[in-house]
Amino acid sequence: QVQLVESGGGLVQAGGSLRLSCAASGRTFSSYHIGWFRQAPGKEREFVAAISRSADYTNYADSAKGRFTISRDNAKNTVSLQMNSLKPEDTAVYYCAATRATMAFTPAEYSYWGRGTQVTVSP
Repeated sequence: QVQLVESGGGLVQAGGSLRLSCAASGRTFSSYHIGWFRQAPGKEREFVAAISRSADYTNYADSAKGRFTISRDNAKNTVSLQMNSLKPEDTAVYYCAATRATMAFTPAEYSYWGRGTQVTVSP
């Protein structure tokens, strides 16, 4: 098992940046693919970005391409999401999630979830 805790959310003006972190417990962190998802009020949880176990493969939602960067440090059991050029439509609770099976891009494919961190982007 792995436990995940997100941090780094907050209130930022449009055009600003935030860096989210996902800290994981457990000795097998490097065996998990990690994804970031977000959920805005009244909307379904949606894929943002994912990174493979060894960080040799990343994937982004179209809405994140060119603005967000996912990275990981297996020695520190952390995954980060650098978010630049933020827009009001990026406002949501952001979650990190872990899966062992394969790189995945839908919430149903992830087994472990953090509790989320709120990101609010003002106009």
